[in-house]
This record gives sequence, structure tokens and C-alpha cells, in this order.
Amino acid sequence: MIAAVLTRPGTFEIQERAVPEISTGEIRIKLEGCGICASSLPLWEGREWFNYPVEAGTPGHEGWGIVDLVGEGVTSVKAGDRVAFLSNKAYAEYDVASEDAVVKLPGVLGNMPFPGEPLGCAMNIFERSHIAAGDTVAIIGMGFLGILLCQLAKSRGAKVIAISKRRFSLEYATRYGADEVVPLTETWEVANKVSEITGGAFCDVVIEATGKQQGIDVATEAVAEGGRMVVAGYHQDGLRQVNLQKWNWKGIDVINAHERKAERYLHGMQQAVAAVVDGTLRPQALFSDIMSIDQLEKGFRMTADRPDGFIKALIAI
Repeated sequence: MIAAVLTRPGTFEIQERAVPEISTGEIRIKLEGCGICASSLPLWEGREWFNYPVEAGTPGHEGWGIVDLVGEGVTSVKAGDRVAFLSNKAYAEYDVASEDAVVKLPGVLGNMPFPGEPLGCAMNIFERSHIAAGDTVAIIGMGFLGILLCQLAKSRGAKVIAISKRRFSLEYATRYGADEVVPLTETWEVANKVSEITGGAFCDVVIEATGKQQGIDVATEAVAEGGRMVVAGYHQDGLRQVNLQKWNWKGIDVINAHERKAERYLHGMQQAVAAVVDGTLRPQALFSDIMSIDQLEKGFRMTADRPDGFIKALIAI
């Protein structure tokens, strides 16, 4: 098979590797595709604590494809089934996952790309946000995750205020039901605009989906007294500061909506399948750039630079 190997920061090589063998309880998948996740950017860019080259196929963790072979004891899927799965080496023609890390995709989805892990993340974040009909919800960051959360919040009957630096992202948010859009400028400007929109009441729920310090700052200002602040952004590039005095004074609940247990990831993926099937979640138009595996470097550069029109890159394999 062919696999992408990150040989040094910023450089993938397409190499030939042996097709992986499987053990009891495992499944081998012939990849159809794999998404590119912004959480992989530090490995791509290079940090002093990483060693290169990394394992072939790494850091592909948003894969989907066709079951090629099942190991002894596997009963939930069979060869020929289409699945999304959890792994970390999916930038390759074949990958292996345990049975409890695989979600079967129904035929009604046809050949639609299905990066299950990020779709499952959106479902888990939404579940932990406890959004109810009539809530005013601000979502800070209108990338792939933020726009998915906008769809989900609207499906629950919430009023959504979309906040983003990128104008075209706000246009996407409007397309997917956002009631108000606010450019992400200076924190005080955003806070004043949210206050104006809400008549000074601010927001019942604020979801921070930027992974940046400013996202935390804006969320702190935009959340109402007694409201919920949900940290959905992946903060991995250094320490953060919080205005704990304001958090105390407002009496807010702070929810870190990241999961670490495989069963929670799988739960989210199963929920995502159902939500896409019934139309609650509509990710297709958000796959803005689909490219071949030999364009993986380009996909990572786009994920880092976020050019105009970019939402989510997928690698077709």
C-alpha cells in the first residue's frame, strides 16, 4: 500500500508500506478518505518534543472507508461494510481499528465523505452545552466546528449569534441559520455588539471554538450572569489567562467539552450518523477542499493559513 510519512516538519513523503495485519477483535479498513484536523498542526509545524519521521499514516485520525477484513470475534461489521473509525494512521490506503472504535455507515449516506471523529466531536460538545429552545447562544469561531454547532443550536430552537474574524465564515453561518453575525474585532467591540443585540442581557450559552486567548476573553464578556461558557476550542499552543474575578462575579458554569474516553468519541460518532441521516447536521458543503494524498502538504498549509473560502480539507485516498 501507499502511505504518507511525515519525515520532518512540513514534509510528507508518499512511501510504499506493507498492508497492516490484524489481530483478534480488529478490523482492517480500505480508506476512502481522511480529514485534516487543526489539532495536528503542531506536529506538522514541528515542536522540540516531537521526533521524526513519525509512523506511516500519522496523524490521520478522521478516516472512513470500506471494511476489508475482520478479525476473530468481530460481529458488528463484515467485509464490504462502509464505516467511520477512530485511529491515528489513516493517511494511508489501509488502516486498522478495534471493533469498539468503528461506526457503521448506513447505505442512505451513499458515497458521502464522512470524517466521523470531528462530526462526533460536534455532537459531544452540543450535548454537553445543554442548549434549550429559546436560549441565546453565541458561538465564537465559525470554522468547521463552529458552523456545525450553529446548525445544531438552531435545530434545538436557540437564537444564534455567530462571531468570526473571517467575513465569508459569517456568510456560511448565515446560510446555516445564524440570527446575528458579529465580526471578531477588539474584545470590547464584540462585547458591546452582543450587549446591543441582547438588550444588555448577554448570552445564556457561549461556545468558544477558536482555541485562542481572545476566544476565551470574548466568551467571558459575552456570557450572561448565571450562564454557561463552553470551551470547545483546542488550546494547545501555550498557557491561557482567565478573568476569574469576572467568572466569580457572574456566577457562570464553565464546561470543558473535550473528551478523552474512546466510548465517548464513539457515542458522538453514532449520534453524528443519525443527525446527518435526518438532516439535522449538514456537513457536505463545508468540505471546501478535497484533494489527493500527494497533496497532503497543501492541505495542511491551507488548514494553517485558512485562505478565503476555506472551511475543511479532506484527503481522498
